[in-house]
Amino acid sequence: MSEIFRQQWWAWAAAVPLLLAGCGQGPVASGTKTAPPTTPTTSPVNAEEEAYIKEARAELSPDDRRLVEAQEFCPLMPDNRLGVMGKPIKVMVEDQPVFVCCKGCIRKAQKDPDKTLAKVEEFKAKVKASAAKN
Repeated sequence: MSEIFRQQWWAWAAAVPLLLAGCGQGPVASGTKTAPPTTPTTSPVNAEEEAYIKEARAELSPDDRRLVEAQEFCPLMPDNRLGVMGKPIKVMVEDQPVFVCCKGCIRKAQKDPDKTLAKVEEFKAKVKASAAKN
């Protein structure tokens, strides 16, 4: 085996676990629950996932919980319901409260405030329309 091939093999062997590590939000704290896998917005939510989301949202103040229920999804990861990755995180974007699913989304939300706020308004309109149907 040539020296170049051996070096490339080790580089790939080291890189693969990093590529498979996840969304980059960092390690989960010891003893912290992890949510069941998220489901796309179009598929029904299973009871286990719904219970986890409800538990995570219960950690919020009543006012923040109402805001989360009005928004429902993370503006940066639109398939993630708020609470599916633990307690939703409140971030102020142009003096408006926005909730994101994880720490990894905070900086992204603040980087493009117009896009973030537009997505939040889109979600609020969908939630309101859905509630009107029921």
